[in-house]
Amino acid sequence: MYDVLSVPFPTWDRGYRYILRFKWSKPNCTECEARGKSCRLKDNGINSEVECVHLKKASKTMEFVATGATLGSSLLLVLVIAVYRVYSADQKEKENQLKIERFLEDYKALKPSRYSYADIKRITNQFKDNLGQGAYGTVFKGKLSSEFFVAVKVLNNSKGNGEEFVNEVGMMGHIHHVNVVRLVGFCADGFRRALVYEFFPNGSLQDFISSADSKHSFLGWEKLHDIAVGIAKGIEYLHQGCDLRILHFDIKPHNVLLDHNFTPKISDFGLAKLCSKDQSIVSMTTARGTMGYIAPEVFSRNFGIVSYKSDVYSFGMLLLEMVGGRKNIGSSTKDANEIYYPEWIYNLLEGGDDLRIHIGDDGDGKIPKTLAIVGLWCIQWHPVDRPSMQIVVHMLGGGDNLAMPPNPFVSAGPTTTHASIPARRVELEAIPELE
Repeated sequence: MYDVLSVPFPTWDRGYRYILRFKWSKPNCTECEARGKSCRLKDNGINSEVECVHLKKASKTMEFVATGATLGSSLLLVLVIAVYRVYSADQKEKENQLKIERFLEDYKALKPSRYSYADIKRITNQFKDNLGQGAYGTVFKGKLSSEFFVAVKVLNNSKGNGEEFVNEVGMMGHIHHVNVVRLVGFCADGFRRALVYEFFPNGSLQDFISSADSKHSFLGWEKLHDIAVGIAKGIEYLHQGCDLRILHFDIKPHNVLLDHNFTPKISDFGLAKLCSKDQSIVSMTTARGTMGYIAPEVFSRNFGIVSYKSDVYSFGMLLLEMVGGRKNIGSSTKDANEIYYPEWIYNLLEGGDDLRIHIGDDGDGKIPKTLAIVGLWCIQWHPVDRPSMQIVVHMLGGGDNLAMPPNPFVSAGPTTTHASIPARRVELEAIPELE
């Protein structure tokens, strides 16, 4: 209101403190205070004139409302936070329970269950739905629940001494891969033995490449390429991905099953052998496999040692069968059995022919050429000349960069002029190894 140019000398109070007192007469609010009002300076440029104004005091109601609103908001906020935390904890607990349930289901699935023969009859509805028959048993469609179907392979008790059954069940404990079939369970009830697998609605690869009059349509080259890569990855896993190396010894289209998305699954490990990864030589006294897919060294050690390269040879024959489509060879010759189709494919590539015209597909011709070249690399007579499955997987994605392999049909090995590829498995007699 005005400047104080000098400060009076302070006085002492009883507490021995300095007290400085100021007094002024203007503005004078005495009259306003006497009337229960407050005063303020008038906004007229004169410092000394004041005016009285009403002193607004909050009513009890307003104070109560304000206090209630504050407390209510705080309580609501605390309640919301508490509800959210309870909900979050409940959701987290449900998620944890779901994870545990899934883990238990997966664990149960990874560990094959043992069934009695009565269970097998119940699962297959008294063996009502026959899916097919092979050299080692008959396969029936079964049902474990309303949504889970299985394929039950009932083994012939007249075949062997149970070695295939022991092999199959024993191998499955080491195998967990998207491109390898899963063993759901087994039955060993006296002399009755059965193997329970996942059911694959699209059957085997053989159904899509075997005959011209088949009800199964051509899958297209892109899908066949995906299937080939999946099979190669599955075999690579068997050779390198497991704790122990697994040699299948029966890679063929019949033993490649297709799920609802046509994802390939390698099956039938009855002839497989288990060995350590650093073991390069497999001791065999009996040739095993299916004629047409058996590597030369399995017949005679003159071609080399039996190793994982034997599976590479079988895979190469599978690739060439996918490309050659044996169903089409008969359309241009009187007797298809007299044509060795891998050599036929090699001659087509050497002559620069387009492989698509022999399949009746208008798609990209690069894929069948890639499959054919990789297949020819895989069926080289001598194992040392074949690539590993790891390299095969890389080659299948190589496309245009692949080089033609040496002609595998000019070797000094056994003649192939009368070779044919029977569809059935042939169990060969023991062949003594050559020194």
